[in-house]
Amino acid sequence: MISEDDVRRMALELPETQERTAYGTPAFYVGRKMFARLHEQPGVLVCWRADLGERDALLQGEPEEFFTTPHYDGHPSVLVRLEAVTAVRLAEVLEEAWRARATQRILRDADSG
Repeated sequence: MISEDDVRRMALELPETQERTAYGTPAFYVGRKMFARLHEQPGVLVCWRADLGERDALLQGEPEEFFTTPHYDGHPSVLVRLEAVTAVRLAEVLEEAWRARATQRILRDADSG
Protein backbone atom coordinates (compact mmCIF):
# COMPACT_ATOMS: atom_id res chain seq x y z
CA MET A 1 0.00 0.00 0.00
CA ILE A 2 1.14 3.53 -0.78
CA SER A 3 1.71 5.53 2.41
CA GLU A 4 1.27 9.23 3.06
CA ASP A 5 5.06 9.49 3.13
CA ASP A 6 5.20 7.91 -0.35
CA VAL A 7 2.67 10.46 -1.62
CA ARG A 8 4.66 13.28 -0.04
CA ARG A 9 7.95 12.08 -1.57
CA MET A 10 6.44 11.68 -5.07
CA ALA A 11 4.69 15.04 -4.98
CA LEU A 12 7.69 16.96 -3.66
CA GLU A 13 9.91 15.51 -6.42
CA LEU A 14 7.91 17.58 -8.93
CA PRO A 15 9.43 20.99 -9.75
CA GLU A 16 8.40 24.02 -7.68
CA THR A 17 6.13 21.96 -5.44
CA GLN A 18 5.47 22.95 -1.86
CA GLU A 19 3.58 21.21 0.90
CA ARG A 20 1.02 23.26 2.80
CA THR A 21 -2.15 22.50 4.71
CA ALA A 22 -5.59 22.68 3.11
CA TYR A 23 -8.84 21.66 4.79
CA GLY A 24 -6.76 20.40 7.72
CA THR A 25 -4.76 17.90 5.65
CA PRO A 26 -1.38 17.93 3.87
CA ALA A 27 -1.70 19.43 0.40
CA PHE A 28 0.68 19.91 -2.51
CA TYR A 29 0.90 23.13 -4.50
CA VAL A 30 2.64 24.17 -7.68
CA GLY A 31 2.95 27.92 -7.47
CA ARG A 32 -0.28 29.12 -5.90
CA LYS A 33 -2.44 26.23 -7.09
CA MET A 34 -3.16 23.02 -5.24
CA PHE A 35 -2.83 19.89 -7.36
CA ALA A 36 -3.27 17.15 -4.75
CA ARG A 37 -4.10 16.72 -1.11
CA LEU A 38 -4.59 13.93 1.34
CA HIS A 39 -8.30 13.45 1.98
CA GLU A 40 -9.85 13.41 5.43
CA GLN A 41 -10.62 9.74 4.82
CA PRO A 42 -7.44 7.75 5.56
CA GLY A 43 -5.85 6.12 2.54
CA VAL A 44 -7.43 8.50 0.02
CA LEU A 45 -5.79 11.21 -2.09
CA VAL A 46 -7.58 14.00 -3.98
CA CYS A 47 -5.91 14.65 -7.36
CA TRP A 48 -6.77 17.35 -9.89
CA ARG A 49 -7.37 16.49 -13.53
CA ALA A 50 -7.16 18.81 -16.53
CA ASP A 51 -10.92 18.50 -17.08
CA LEU A 52 -13.99 16.40 -16.35
CA GLY A 53 -13.30 14.19 -19.37
CA GLU A 54 -9.96 13.10 -17.92
CA ARG A 55 -11.59 12.47 -14.57
CA ASP A 56 -14.37 10.39 -16.14
CA ALA A 57 -11.85 8.34 -18.13
CA LEU A 58 -10.11 7.33 -14.90
CA LEU A 59 -13.38 6.57 -13.15
CA GLN A 60 -14.56 4.35 -15.99
CA GLY A 61 -11.24 2.78 -16.91
CA GLU A 62 -9.78 2.10 -13.47
CA PRO A 63 -12.66 1.97 -10.96
CA GLU A 64 -10.69 -0.06 -8.41
CA GLU A 65 -8.10 2.70 -8.08
CA PHE A 66 -10.15 5.86 -8.70
CA PHE A 67 -13.55 7.04 -7.43
CA THR A 68 -15.52 10.14 -6.58
CA THR A 69 -18.27 11.25 -4.23
CA PRO A 70 -21.21 13.62 -4.73
CA HIS A 71 -19.15 16.36 -3.04
CA TYR A 72 -16.87 16.42 -6.11
CA ASP A 73 -19.65 16.41 -8.74
CA GLY A 74 -18.74 18.93 -11.43
CA HIS A 75 -15.17 19.32 -10.16
CA PRO A 76 -12.19 18.08 -12.22
CA SER A 77 -10.65 16.01 -9.46
CA VAL A 78 -10.59 12.34 -8.67
CA LEU A 79 -10.16 10.39 -5.45
CA VAL A 80 -7.37 7.80 -5.39
CA ARG A 81 -7.47 4.64 -3.27
CA LEU A 82 -3.89 4.42 -2.04
CA GLU A 83 -4.25 0.72 -1.18
CA ALA A 84 -5.22 -0.11 -4.77
CA VAL A 85 -2.97 2.09 -6.92
CA THR A 86 0.60 1.15 -7.82
CA ALA A 87 3.49 3.50 -7.14
CA VAL A 88 4.15 3.87 -10.87
CA ARG A 89 0.53 4.74 -11.61
CA LEU A 90 0.34 7.18 -8.69
CA ALA A 91 3.48 8.96 -9.89
CA GLU A 92 1.88 9.35 -13.34
CA VAL A 93 -1.36 10.69 -11.89
CA LEU A 94 0.48 13.13 -9.63
CA GLU A 95 2.52 14.44 -12.54
CA GLU A 96 -0.63 14.84 -14.65
CA ALA A 97 -2.28 16.73 -11.78
CA TRP A 98 0.82 18.90 -11.40
CA ARG A 99 0.83 19.66 -15.15
CA ALA A 100 -2.88 20.53 -15.07
CA ARG A 101 -2.23 23.22 -12.44
CA ALA A 102 1.28 24.52 -13.25
CA THR A 103 1.79 27.83 -15.01
CA GLN A 104 3.18 27.93 -18.54
CA ARG A 105 6.49 29.25 -17.20
CA ILE A 106 6.85 26.38 -14.74
CA LEU A 107 5.98 23.87 -17.46
CA ARG A 108 8.50 25.43 -19.87
CA ASP A 109 11.23 25.40 -17.24
CA ALA A 110 10.49 21.79 -16.29
CA ASP A 111 10.34 20.59 -19.89
CA SER A 112 13.54 22.38 -20.91
CA GLY A 113 15.54 21.17 -17.93
